[in-house]
Amino acid sequence: MSDPYRILVVDDEVDVEPLVLQRMRREIRKKVYEFRFALNGVEALEILNEDDSIDMVLSDINMPEMDGLTLLQQIPSVNPNIRSVIVSAYGDMKNIRTAMNRGAFDFVTKPIDFDDLRLTIDRTVKHLKMWREALQARDRLISIQNELGLANEMQQTILPREFPQSESFEIYGAMEPARDVGGDFFDIIRLTDKERGISVADVSDKGVLAAMFMMSSRTLMKGSAIGAMNPSGVLREVNDLLVAENNSAMFVTVCYAIYNHETGELVYANGGHNAPLLIRANGEVSYLEMPPGFALGIVPDAQFSSESIQLSKGDIVLFYTDGVTEATNETGELFGEERLAKLGSSLLGLDSKAICETVLNKVHEFAGEAPQADDITTVVLKRK
Repeated sequence: MSDPYRILVVDDEVDVEPLVLQRMRREIRKKVYEFRFALNGVEALEILNEDDSIDMVLSDINMPEMDGLTLLQQIPSVNPNIRSVIVSAYGDMKNIRTAMNRGAFDFVTKPIDFDDLRLTIDRTVKHLKMWREALQARDRLISIQNELGLANEMQQTILPREFPQSESFEIYGAMEPARDVGGDFFDIIRLTDKERGISVADVSDKGVLAAMFMMSSRTLMKGSAIGAMNPSGVLREVNDLLVAENNSAMFVTVCYAIYNHETGELVYANGGHNAPLLIRANGEVSYLEMPPGFALGIVPDAQFSSESIQLSKGDIVLFYTDGVTEATNETGELFGEERLAKLGSSLLGLDSKAICETVLNKVHEFAGEAPQADDITTVVLKRK
């Protein structure tokens, strides 16, 4: 049995310690996690200096003596391999953005949802494990392909592993990377009790730089989605942030949507991305009419607009990246939008996971022995 991951929780509220110990008791008993606690950043640094076994810091922002943002700046000088997760007020984009710029890996919002906290900790720990394996393997790598393969695995750890579903809706997503590290990503974000944010994106180019740009874009998308409830506003904010620090001249195409599972309304905005496929319960198939929008990271002060549709019971929306429609067979023929649309009505009656698997299987059947040239990503929203 491996040693538990050691997490330092930093919060000036005295009831946080018993609450964490009580709600995480199963993980503690199973020796998955072990917790230490500090009341402010000064105490936290003292613990980190004396205990080099800390793997992760979960810190509040607002604390006396030394706040969480200042603590984030100090942690790398103590141990650059510690992963930090910050706790912030809901929609506090200014502090969330500052924290991400100072090295936070992820964030959770107050009041803390412990199911979300578990997923965040698990995602952070998986990334930390892969990072440590990368460090251990660094001196043993004999080719760039080994390095790219490991980076690809790291890339996979940030994708959602748990998918929301209820009596009224379900969402499922999958990403199959190409042989090299690519830039596709998707995210499913809980915005309110009745709303979910869905983002599907594709970074230009492939390789390590694309993977790093992808991780940065994903973090900014998540942070902006929490702070802004309009899809066009989210894309505008993320674009401005990417343009300001985009020395590599890369860009990312994004389709971002907000689904209200009580009303069935889907509001969406377009950042130069492929139009999602709409499959009505009666068998009608069409592509969503996309509002105008540029790929993110290129045009300063770009403007975006939102559109909306009403989903009826049984309707399906298939989000995807161009790895689906631009997959080629041995003769160089594209899978194409027309072939994808013809597949649409056959997906009725399947659940969201089966729909994703069916689309991926059809793409691979079409491609045959032709090598996969691009990441293939699908996300399915189904109103039951």
